[in-house]
Amino acid sequence: MAQQFNPNTGGFFPQGSYQPGSFGQQNPYYGGVPAGPPQQMSVPFPTNAATPSGGINVPGMLPVEESYIENILRLNKGKLVSIHSTFEHNSEWNAKIFKGLIEAAGRDHVILSDPQTGKRYLIPMIYVDFVTFDEPIDYEYPFGSGPLANYPPR
Repeated sequence: MAQQFNPNTGGFFPQGSYQPGSFGQQNPYYGGVPAGPPQQMSVPFPTNAATPSGGINVPGMLPVEESYIENILRLNKGKLVSIHSTFEHNSEWNAKIFKGLIEAAGRDHVILSDPQTGKRYLIPMIYVDFVTFDEPIDYEYPFGSGPLANYPPR
């Protein structure tokens, strides 16, 4: 029984079973061409205000991409806080609580001033575990006042 060569797979077909152009016609992985025009997919997008990072902005709150700790600390400048910190490999003290008024906050640090002693602390953010407030936290910039720091994402 004679066999015909299949150019799409490199194998052979039994005589009479191969019809040129039929194999792989629907499957481009076998060297064929898909039948008909290519199909386009449409993906629905939500109509609410989404951020580039995928979050949704909620009225009355900081935008998701701007609710970094340093921005929240800036909003609460002048308030008395306790900053709980830990320092690995420190034989003198491993954990410490700094209490004071928030003077400033940056991307990698916070500055506190102790109203009783006048001492100021520059605390790198890498050591900050959490911050406690004894009063309500401001989380929204008053309309039209100072801008948030717009740093590129980390």
